[in-house]
Amino acid sequence: MTGAGPEPHRFEICVRGHLGPRWVAWFDELTLAPQSDGTTLINGLIHDQAALHGVLQKLRDTGLALVPVTQIDEP
Repeated sequence: MTGAGPEPHRFEICVRGHLGPRWVAWFDELTLAPQSDGTTLINGLIHDQAALHGVLQKLRDTGLALVPVTQIDEP
């Protein structure tokens, strides 16, 4: 055992509403992409389950409705 943690996974999270550029720093290394249908896609590597829960808590705090959360297996 090397002591290294689990491999990060790429996630795509969609919320209803638009998160503008001022939110980028709040979501660390994740990319925010407003969509023409009124949603925002949040995309990036999430290192573990605790980090995923942290992102979901931040989204809860925005008050925007969570649509889907999708794990994309390719890094």
